[in-house]
Amino acid sequence: MTIKHILKLCFLLLILSCVSTNISKIEGKRIDIDETLKSDQTIEDFIKPYREHVIKNLDSVISYAVDTYSKSDGELNTAIGNLMADAVYSECNLVFKKRTAKNIDFVLLNHGGIRSIISKGNVTTRTAYEVMPFENSVVVVALKGEQVLKMMTYLSQAKRAHPVSSQLQLTLDKNGDVNSATINNKPIDKTKTYYVASNDYLYNGGDRMTFFHPNDSLYVLDYKIRNVLIDNFKKKDTLNPKRDNRFIQLKN
Repeated sequence: MTIKHILKLCFLLLILSCVSTNISKIEGKRIDIDETLKSDQTIEDFIKPYREHVIKNLDSVISYAVDTYSKSDGELNTAIGNLMADAVYSECNLVFKKRTAKNIDFVLLNHGGIRSIISKGNVTTRTAYEVMPFENSVVVVALKGEQVLKMMTYLSQAKRAHPVSSQLQLTLDKNGDVNSATINNKPIDKTKTYYVASNDYLYNGGDRMTFFHPNDSLYVLDYKIRNVLIDNFKKKDTLNPKRDNRFIQLKN
């Protein structure tokens, strides 16, 4: 063995002597969360009054639905979609006008945002949470008529029952192209500014709705759509929305 090899061996022994031989063994144990796992009674007692309060509020009756309403009950407009868009217009226009002295021209929401049916019978606060479980809030966007026309083209091509309020009348021809589009019974003026209420998800490009940009201005109402529905339902003794002619396609 050469001196070089002896030095390497000594160096290796020196390193190994510095390494602690006191190695701890760590073991884990899987705990299944099922019916065999007992609850902590102290925690249960603490949260019980809060849980009961929440359940009581969610199950409080705020209106009555004369029928069951689903987002699949129409091609281009549905009763539940019309209900939601008109509720947003009714409640949010009060807030918007108070803040700006202006009126909302119409409302656009998205078909996919309707997450549950409204069943025939008592309508509760829980119903509103089921229909709109998201935290989406209402915004009002100031758009030139040229952008609004792009919105009409989008709706004609999407061919989905995206909810629009009754102030908008959109008719497609038999080929699916825009035949006519009016706001408050007047043709859309390319140079006019329109105030369109929607939600923050769509404003930020959700469902490929890119026509909200550019815009003249944005108004954030800090009003969740779910709370809009709750407030609107409370004002109505009975919910009886209908499909109508606000967004249709001609057959001939």
